[in-house]
Parts: sequence; C-alpha cells; structure tokens
Amino acid sequence: MLEIDRLNLSIGDKPILKDISLSLQPGRILGVVGESGSGKSLTALSIMQLLPRASQTSGSVRFKDQELLGAEDVLMQDLRGDDISMIFQEPMTALNPVHTIGDQIAEGIALHAKVSRAEALDRAAKLMGRVGLPPKTYPLARYPHELSGGQRQRVMIAMACAQKPSLLIADEPTTALDVTLQAQILNLLRDLVEEDGMGLMLISHDLAVVAEMTDDIVVMRNGEVMDAGPTGSILRKLAHPYTAQLAKASTHIPTRTRPPVLTDDCRAASLNPLVETRGLVRDYPTPRRSLFKAGRPFRAVDRVDLTLYPGQSIGLVGESGCGKSTLARMVLALDKPTQGELLFEGKDLTHLDDDELKTTRRHMQVVFQDPFASFNPRHKVERLVAEPLYLEPELSPVQRRDRVLAALDEVRIGADALDKYPHEFSGGQRQRLAIARALITRPKLIVADEPVSALDVSIRAQVLDLFAELRERLDLTYLFISHDLSVVRAICDEVMVMEHGRIVERGPSAEIFDNPQAPAAKRLVEATPNLERAIANRHDD
Repeated sequence: MLEIDRLNLSIGDKPILKDISLSLQPGRILGVVGESGSGKSLTALSIMQLLPRASQTSGSVRFKDQELLGAEDVLMQDLRGDDISMIFQEPMTALNPVHTIGDQIAEGIALHAKVSRAEALDRAAKLMGRVGLPPKTYPLARYPHELSGGQRQRVMIAMACAQKPSLLIADEPTTALDVTLQAQILNLLRDLVEEDGMGLMLISHDLAVVAEMTDDIVVMRNGEVMDAGPTGSILRKLAHPYTAQLAKASTHIPTRTRPPVLTDDCRAASLNPLVETRGLVRDYPTPRRSLFKAGRPFRAVDRVDLTLYPGQSIGLVGESGCGKSTLARMVLALDKPTQGELLFEGKDLTHLDDDELKTTRRHMQVVFQDPFASFNPRHKVERLVAEPLYLEPELSPVQRRDRVLAALDEVRIGADALDKYPHEFSGGQRQRLAIARALITRPKLIVADEPVSALDVSIRAQVLDLFAELRERLDLTYLFISHDLSVVRAICDEVMVMEHGRIVERGPSAEIFDNPQAPAAKRLVEATPNLERAIANRHDD
C-alpha cells in the first residue's frame, strides 16, 4: 500500500531526512518512534505532500500505484481525506475555531461522498458516537473551544476516519487523552484496521503504546532510520543501542534522596498546610432550556477538600473532563469558586480581588502542558521568563536580568538563550523555559498541568529529573496534574483520583497504583500502557 524508498528532504540548505525507507501493507499497523526532531512528522507530511515551500525532496513515495512526490495538487486533493487521512497531534491547529464541530466533520463527507448536507451531518453524528462523543451529550452545534483537549482530539479522529481511508497516518493521536480514552481510541483504530483492511502508520513517543498496537516498527533519529523490523522482535532483543536507550527512558523513575512527605507525618510534626480547600464547588452556566426555563448549571468541581503541606508532591489524575484543570485554576486563585473556601498559608483567598491577590500570587506559579501556546512568539526569552516579575515592580532592569539568568541556570539553559525566540528551541527546551518562568518569583507552590505529556520519552525523563531535583533543592511543593500514571507514580508522594468533579480516592502513590479501590482508579490503572507487559503479551517472534 505504501512504499517509501530512499526519501531525502532538505529545507533550504539543511538536510532533514536522509535515505528513509519503509513500507506498510494493507491491514497492518506500522509504528514510527523517535525523539523530537527525529523526522517522524516530516516523513508523514512528505506522504501527504504538505511540506514547507522551501522543501526539496528526492527518492520515491508510492501509494498503491501512484507516485506522490511531486504529484499535482489536483491528485493530492482527491487523495487527502478520502484515500489518505491524517490525525494531527494538536487538534486546535487543525480545527477551525469559527465553525461548529458538526460542520467540520460533515464538510469532508459532503465533498468526497457527494451527499447532501443533511446526510453528511447524519453520518457525522454516527462518527461522533463511535469516538465516544454521543451527540446527545456533545451536540454537533458546539465549537472547538467548548470541548476539552481530549474531546477535540476525538473530533479530529472522527474527521480523519469519516471516509474509511485506505491509509491513515496518526501523528501522536492520543497525546492529549487520558489513559482510558487512549485505550478506547486505540481500540477504535485497531478495529478500523481489522474491519476495513486499512493501513495505519502510528507515530508515537510512547513505546508501550507502540508495543501493544503495532505489527512493525521503525526507529528514527536525526532524520535517519536507526532500527526497523517486526515490533516484538525489535523490542525484545533491543539489539540497537538507540532502541535500548528509548526503552530505558520509557520506564525512567527520578532518583529521590529524601523519603516521600506523607500527610500523617506532616500532622505529627504540626506543620501548617500550604494550601487548603474546604468544600470547593465550581458551577458553570448552560444554555437556557426554553424561553421560560434556565439551563441547569454544570458542576465541574463538587465539594473538594484538599490539603497540601509544604514540600509535598501530590498527583491529581482522572479522565478527561473530570475537573482536574478547573480545580487547579481555583487553587491558583484564577477562578473563583461557586461555594467553599481556598486558604493559602492560612489566609482565605476566596473573596479577594486581583489587587489583594498580588502578594500571594508571588508564591504560586504554573507550568502548562504546551509551553509554546503560553509564550508570546514575538517576545524573546528574557522578556518571556521575566513576565511574572510584574508582581515585583520594585526591581531594577539589572536586578530583573539577574533573576532571569539565575532562573535559566536553575533549568540548565545558558545565557545565550536570552535573545532567542521560542520557535528556536526544541519542545523539551521550551518546557525548561516554562519551568524557569515559574521559578523566577521563588514560589512555594507550582501547579504542573500535564507538563510532560507532549514530550518524547528521552526529554520526558530529563524534565522529570529536573522537577525532582528542583523540589529537593528549592523545597518546592507540587500539585502535579497528569493523565500519565507512570509519571505521577515517578514524581509524586501521594495521588488523588478525581471523577465527575469529586475526589474518589487518595493515598500514597504506590498503594493507589498497586491496589486501587475506587472503580475510577481501577479503570485508570488497568488502562495504563506498560512496556514490559505489552512485550510479554505479544505472541509474535
């Protein structure tokens, strides 16, 4: 179905891909893995012919009996979305913010299947149900911004699968999803391959997912193929040093030089909580049901009691839409609760205005999932990292620059970064810059919202080590939000499991993951990919 032979790609004078060769048969799944910048996505974009204007290519990319390199736009427009589809990593860059999700799914159906808009919308509704977004709960009239990241990714998958393509390219399709939704989507993709004889090219940095899903694997580094062959054989033998390095990074746990800080120990030592919430509730309005009936409020967070002591690292896990990020925004005093109290170092923040909160906000910072989305692309690193220092207006320009340099040094980034823009850094470096920005006010609390989910395994291991090191060196307190339970287990003393806005289980990380009690916790643990288990369960050579 797909045959790539000695593909070379240069952008300007810089060689990017070097003699890439791979093939994919109908009804099989090919995994493509490697670190950020290895050329995985550009290989996929070469197949789709969606390369930058300055690109130069040589070699061959054949789909069935058609050569795609240098193909006319008319041919590619016919193939894209019909015979060849692609699921992109970041759905908000692929979805149009001014069109409803129903119209966006139906558009491709109407174009390729030549059916009416009503028929296209009907098919779109069925697709939404198949990817876990039934229209009764998630109407087709919603816009992308009204959905969570995981829900937007499922819309993208529905769009890509609408025409039952012969070849589906999935570029990190489950990065934004929690583990239970990830399992659901991977099962859906596997079913499509089996039912329709589709070929699936799965690009992922998660070796455990690749080990569970794929028939064959290609390992890339610096634009070259390092290792290739049947997945089971490659991952069992780990004959190539780079493949072995990726496998080791996938199961990396940061070294801890001090024992976990547990709640009972804190109480015994009479430590005062850093953060305490009492009966925290957050309701959101919904559209009116009729002219005379108001909509019922949607309760995103439901009576949450949380205590976080100085030096603790607590993980917050749960399925997409369970209320994790909403709770985090309230802890950071960015959203006001509908009911309940928020205390920081014993001070009630619930009813303070922004001016009154400024002093407290020096002591709390956040690291987001996608640092690129939280940076102004027109500003250089010096200004970006210094941004939180507006809370300390008494600083002189020299003091401000010294604080920036010190923060960069904390995350192992040199002073030469000051005059660069965000796009000049890799994903892992940008996340280090985001951590530097969070550290610059010397906070007591850092809320990390999915800070490593978009990183490849090698960079993820480095960033987790950095989090662990900074916590011990600077005595930081973390609220660590993640859908990756292996990350939470590696970095957190305790874990809280959230479902439908409530905390349904809490305890030491090892106890929760080894012996979960709540149904929601059991689902998360069972759905978490595990590299060693996946390899052991394979029946191929």
